Amino acid sequence: MTTMTEASVREFKMPDVGEGLTEAEILKWYVRPGDTVTDGQVVCEVETAKAAVELPIPYDGVVRELHFPEGTTVDVGTSIIAVDVAGGAAPSEAAPVAPPPAEEPKPQGSGRTPVLVGYGVATSSTKRRPRKGPEVPVQAASAAIQTELNGHGTPAPPPAAPAPTAPSSATPQDRPLAKPPVRKLAKDLGVDLATVTPSGPDGIITREDVHAAVAQPKAPEEAPSPAPVITPPLTPTYDTSRETRIPVKGVRKATAAAMVASAFTAPHVTEFVTVDVTRTIKLVEELKQDKEMEGLRVNPLLLIAKALLVAIKRHPEVNASWDEAAQEIVQKHYVNLGIAAATPRGLIVPNIKDAQDKTLPQLAEALGELVSTAREGKTSPAAMQGGTVTITNVGVFGVDTGTPILNPGESAILAVGAIKLQPWVHKGKVKPRQVTTLALSFDHRLVDGELGSKVLADVAAILEQPKRLITWA
Repeated sequence: MTTMTEASVREFKMPDVGEGLTEAEILKWYVRPGDTVTDGQVVCEVETAKAAVELPIPYDGVVRELHFPEGTTVDVGTSIIAVDVAGGAAPSEAAPVAPPPAEEPKPQGSGRTPVLVGYGVATSSTKRRPRKGPEVPVQAASAAIQTELNGHGTPAPPPAAPAPTAPSSATPQDRPLAKPPVRKLAKDLGVDLATVTPSGPDGIITREDVHAAVAQPKAPEEAPSPAPVITPPLTPTYDTSRETRIPVKGVRKATAAAMVASAFTAPHVTEFVTVDVTRTIKLVEELKQDKEMEGLRVNPLLLIAKALLVAIKRHPEVNASWDEAAQEIVQKHYVNLGIAAATPRGLIVPNIKDAQDKTLPQLAEALGELVSTAREGKTSPAAMQGGTVTITNVGVFGVDTGTPILNPGESAILAVGAIKLQPWVHKGKVKPRQVTTLALSFDHRLVDGELGSKVLADVAAILEQPKRLITWA
C-alpha cells in the first residue's frame, strides 16, 4: 500500500458496523481514484457476518487511492480508502487498485475508530495474556513485533540478539506469522504453527496451510514388530478439473460457526406432531378478504407465528436462555420472534422485536417487512440480535419436516413442514384434509420433555382449531 505523507490526505478506516464484528468483505466500490466525494456520500458496500452495509465517507475531498479491491476481507480498523481533503492532484482513473496488504495494527490511546451513524465502537474486553516461556531481551521482542506489524514494506531489520540459552528455545522473531482466527484453528486441530509451511504474503500462515499440515501423514512411531506397517495415504485427492472451490466467508462463515457452536453446546431434543390445519387454511382465505388486513402479507406462517406466541404466553418458562458463565437460567419477559430466511447470501434469522405485544395486523406488517428486507440483502445486524425463539418454514421447499438446530442463545425453534392434501380421519370418516407436520427442537438444559411437549401440543391445537387464538390469548 502506498503511504500518503501529505497532511491533507485522510485515511478512512473500516468501521465497526455494529455488534462488535471484527471484519467485513468489500462487495462493491462506488467511487474510483480521482472522484470527488462529499461528507455522508456512500463510497462502498461491505458484507459482514451479519448483513450487507453501505459505508458513507465522513469528509469532503478527492479520492486518492482505494487500498483494497472488491472481494477482499478487511479487518475493522484497517484503512480502506485515502482521500485528499484539500482536493489536490488526483491520480488517473485507470490507476490500478493496490493488492491487499497484511493486517495493520489498530490505533491505540485516544484515537477513535470511525463508525457509521447510529453505531458505536464496541468496547473490547479482551486482554492479551502474558506469553509463557523464557524471558527474552527487550530489543529482540521489539524487533519481532515491528516485523510482524509491518505489512506494507520491507520489515525493519532487528538488532542482533544474544544466542538462546537452549537450542529448543524460540525467540519472538521465530514466532510464526498468523492471524488470530488461524491460530485458534491450529490450536483446535492440535497443529504446531512452527511446523507449518506458510503460503501467504510476507510469510503469513493461512487456513489452507493449517489444513494441509493436518492432512500430511505423520511419521509412524517405532513398532515392536519388525514387520513393516503399510498404511493408506492420508492426503485427500482432488479432481480439480471437475470441482469448484467456494471460499467460506460472510454470512455462510458466520452461519457455520453458529450452528457448530449450538449443536455441540446445547443438548438438542426434537419432538414431532402431525396436525390437520384445514380450518387454519380456511381462516387465511377469510383474512385475505378482511378490510383490516388489506395490503398485508397474509399466509399460514402468520397464523403459525401467532399460535406459537400464544403457546409461549401459556408456558412462559420455554422463553429463556442459558447463562453458562453465571450458571443461571434467564427467563425472558418478551418474545423476539426469529424468522429463518433463505437469501442469496445464505441463511439469516432476523427477528421481530416484542412480537408478543403485536396485534394480528401488526404482526402481518412486521413479517412482510422482515421478508422483503431480507431478500434485498438489507437486513441490519441489530435486526438479527436478541432473538428468543425462531420459526423455520421448510415447507416452502416441499419438505415434510426436519430437525432444526437452535439459533445460538435461544431456547426453541419450530420447523413447519409442507401443507399437503392427505387422507385424514375427520368426524369418523376418511376425508381429504390439509395436513402438516411440526417439529419443535429445544434446549434440554432449559426445557424438560413435559414443557416442550405442552408447547408443541398447544401450537398444534390452535392450528387445528384457530378459534383458540381468541379463547387462549
